[in-house]
Amino acid sequence: MIHTRLKLNYSGFALDVDLQLPGRGVTALYGHSGSGKTTCLRCIAGLERADQGFVQVNDEVWQDSEQQIFVAPHKRALGYVFQEASLFPHLSVLANLEFGLKRIPKQQRRVDMAHATELLGIGHLLDRHPQHLSGGERQRVGIARALLTSPKLLLMDEPLAALDAKRKSEILPYLQRLHDELDIPVLYVSHSQDEVAQLADHIVLLSEGRALASGPIGQTLARLDLPLAMGSDAGVVIEGRVSSYDGEYQLLTLQLPDTALTIRVAHTPMVPGQALRCKVQARDISLSLHAVEQSSILNRLPVTVVSEMNADNAAHVLIRLDAAGTPLLARITRYSRDQMNVHPGQQLWAQIKAVAVLA
Repeated sequence: MIHTRLKLNYSGFALDVDLQLPGRGVTALYGHSGSGKTTCLRCIAGLERADQGFVQVNDEVWQDSEQQIFVAPHKRALGYVFQEASLFPHLSVLANLEFGLKRIPKQQRRVDMAHATELLGIGHLLDRHPQHLSGGERQRVGIARALLTSPKLLLMDEPLAALDAKRKSEILPYLQRLHDELDIPVLYVSHSQDEVAQLADHIVLLSEGRALASGPIGQTLARLDLPLAMGSDAGVVIEGRVSSYDGEYQLLTLQLPDTALTIRVAHTPMVPGQALRCKVQARDISLSLHAVEQSSILNRLPVTVVSEMNADNAAHVLIRLDAAGTPLLARITRYSRDQMNVHPGQQLWAQIKAVAVLA
């Protein structure tokens, strides 16, 4: 468990949060610029000293202002990954990695060189210098260097923000591997909802130095009372398991949690039983009173209407749906809502294009 209670005042800005976060998996600190994400991260790292602060990571207390406890940043068992990799330009990749490794006595090392280089796919880069690496490669080296300090907490401050779309798509699978294969809790700062949806288990929504919400990613993204639902990228995360793969059409069949319901997703091959996370955007779901056959839309799920609210566009409404326990959001026009007389408790069919599911 990670417990952080922070109060910090600047001219024109105040941070005031009290968070109980999971001690494993990825927790995203999400919000617009100026919401307090990086300040919160820097306080946890000890790079900023909160006026009133308490920081505990599992069984270690790093700050307790009431008890006059403040552990210096270099004595906190954490790794910090910034927007820029900040590698030493005069050192090779291997020497940069060894710099992180040598900080930790051998008997305390939990991540070794071979494991870190394999996880991040950088074994072939060890002899190069930073100036001969792409932006994505430099960031992967920076993450590996942070891991080689064997941290009890990994802090990542918008590690993909400086990368273009192609480099982001290259590095995301490596971040997903860290999530799947390492038992190190991660606090991940981002203002990209799609990025958060792919990586995070838990999300904290920050605004003007306050936490508007904190909870599991699937349930929190589906809340209509939060600003998350207002953006054009609003949607939900579905965690399912592969039940089959159609090689001819390159379609996965994914079983939704705790139900026999399935959806099909355009995807590369995966072995049945493997877990897969995907995002379904509200704008990509249409609703029907009846199951429509003979359609190019492959996914048709029986759903129950839970609630609705007006969207940021006056012509639209957001509908929260329940698909046998899996929450979904649909953005439709007010005209369609009225023509179908959509109301809570109503049984409908949600239609989702297989090519629209982000996985």
